[in-house]
Amino acid sequence: MHILTIVLQSWLLFSMAFFGGSKLAGASHQVELFDSIKLPQWFRVITGYVQIVGCMGLIIGYWYPEFAAWAGIMIGIMMLFALLSHFRVKHPIGKMIPALLNLVISIAVVILYADELSYLFS
Repeated sequence: MHILTIVLQSWLLFSMAFFGGSKLAGASHQVELFDSIKLPQWFRVITGYVQIVGCMGLIIGYWYPEFAAWAGIMIGIMMLFALLSHFRVKHPIGKMIPALLNLVISIAVVILYADELSYLFS
């Protein structure tokens, strides 16, 4: 189970680093994406920073799993809003797959680290 957690956490880390970095770098596909979902370009930059902050939480989470759980929650919320943005403008399913996949993986990370957040419910 521990190996699965590390694999999923690492996938989420590299995915968020790639997408966050490309948003901050102003990659043309990210600029076009934000234009197509009718969001301003400054929101692309903010989203990129939030994704990089999530990466930092995932990195710290290798040593302190509570950080990975919180990063998973933050990334999951962001991916949920990404999916809603795609639905709002009626994008095809193919454009939604990265957000959907990262949402599922972030949920899995949170579930696998649920014990680290048990103090919230006691």
